[in-house]
Amino acid sequence: MHECYVPGRKIIERSRKNPFLLAPFLLLALSIASCGGQNGDAAGREATVGAASDAIPVVPVAKVSRADLSNDLSLTGEFLPYQEVDLMAKVSGYLQTIRVDIGDQVREGQVLATLEIPEMEDDMTRAAAAVQAANADVTTAQDDLRRATASHEIAHLSYTRIEDVNKKEAGLVPKQDIDVVHSRDLESEAQLAMAQSRLRSAEEHSQMALSEQARVKTLEKYTQIVAPFSGVITKRYANKGSMIQAGTSSQTQAMPVVRLSQNNLLRLMLPVPESNVPLIRSGETVQVNVPAIGKTFPGRITRFSKSVQTSTRTMDTEVDVPNSGFALVPGMYAAVVLRTQQRTNALSVPVDAIDRTGETANVYAVDPSGVIHVSQVKLGIETPQQTEILSGLSEGDTVVVGRHSGLQEGSKVRPKSISVSESSAGKAHGG
Repeated sequence: MHECYVPGRKIIERSRKNPFLLAPFLLLALSIASCGGQNGDAAGREATVGAASDAIPVVPVAKVSRADLSNDLSLTGEFLPYQEVDLMAKVSGYLQTIRVDIGDQVREGQVLATLEIPEMEDDMTRAAAAVQAANADVTTAQDDLRRATASHEIAHLSYTRIEDVNKKEAGLVPKQDIDVVHSRDLESEAQLAMAQSRLRSAEEHSQMALSEQARVKTLEKYTQIVAPFSGVITKRYANKGSMIQAGTSSQTQAMPVVRLSQNNLLRLMLPVPESNVPLIRSGETVQVNVPAIGKTFPGRITRFSKSVQTSTRTMDTEVDVPNSGFALVPGMYAAVVLRTQQRTNALSVPVDAIDRTGETANVYAVDPSGVIHVSQVKLGIETPQQTEILSGLSEGDTVVVGRHSGLQEGSKVRPKSISVSESSAGKAHGG
C-alpha cells in the first residue's frame, strides 16, 4: 500500500497569489485521488473475500482409522458360599461338648460337637450279647451236624453191606433185617438234613446279630458331628446341654448344631439379559470388582442355567471367584464386566460420525478440497465411543463428526480435526 501526502493549507494560500503554483498542486490532487481509489478497491476486495470465507462453515472432522473394539456388559451380583450346610444330628441326644464357634475355620473330618445318649450303652451291651448268643447257637448247630453226619455214615454203610450180601446170595439175609437197616439209613439222612438246616438258621441269626451290632456302632459314631468339608463356621445354634433331636425324625422339631460354609471359593450369580445369553461362554475369565474393599479379583464363568426367567428375562450365570485369603465375605456386592464382542484392528469412526436415517446409516465424508460427499456405510459392533465400519469407507478418509444439519452432497466446508475423546466430550455436553 502507498502513502498519499496531502499538502498543507500554506501551499493553497500561496497558489492564490501566484497562479503558476496551482498547476503542480492540481497534478498532486489528481495523484491523491488516484491513490485513494486504489486503496478503496483493495479494501473492497478484502471485504468481499472475508465475507465469502465467513459463509463456508467450519465442521469438526476425524480420520477413519483402525482400532481394537469391544462391547462390554456390566453386571452386579452378590457373593454366595461355594457350598453351605446346616449340620444336624443323626440321633437324638444331649449336646455334651461343642468345640467350635462363629468364625472358626475347620478342616474336613474335624469333630465339631459330641452328643451324649444314655441308652446308647445299653444298646451296645444288648447287641454284643445277641452276637455271643448267636455264635453259641452256631457252635451247637455245627456239633449236631457233625453227630448227624457220623450217624448217617454208619447207617448208610450198614445198609450198603447188607444189600451187597443180599445181591450175591439171595435169601441169605432175611428181608425184614434189610428193611430195618434201610429205614435206619433213611432216618439218619433226615437227621443230617435237619442238622444242616439248623446250622443255616443259626448262621443267619448270627449275621442278624452282627448287623444289629454294626448298626448300633454306626449310631454311636453319629454322636460325633464332623465337618463334611473344610470351611468356616458361620452360625451356632446350640449350646452345651441342649437337647438335639434327630435330623431325620421331624424337620419342624430338629435343630441344627452349627452352619458350615465353604468360603475359600465363592459363587457370584449374575443376571444376564436375554439379548446377551447367546454370547455367554463357559470357562471365560472375567475381572470381578468389589467396591466395598476397592479391589479386583479374577473369576471364571463356570456354569449357567441355560434357561431365561420369564419374570426378569434374564439367565442366571455363575462365576467362581477364588478366595484363599478370605478377603471376600459372602453377601458382598461385586461388579463384573463381561466382554460380549471383540474386534481387533477394526476400521472405525467416532459414534457421532454416523447419521442414522431409518434403516440406513450414512456418513458425511470430506474430500481434500473441502467438499461434502454423503456415503452409505455398513456398521459392525459399536462401543460407547467408536463404531466399526464394514463397508463404505477406507482407512484415512475424513468424516464429519457431530451435527449434520445444513450439510448435503456437494456442500463446501472448512474441516477442523478433532480426536475421538473430543467427540465423546462434545456428545456428553450436547455438542
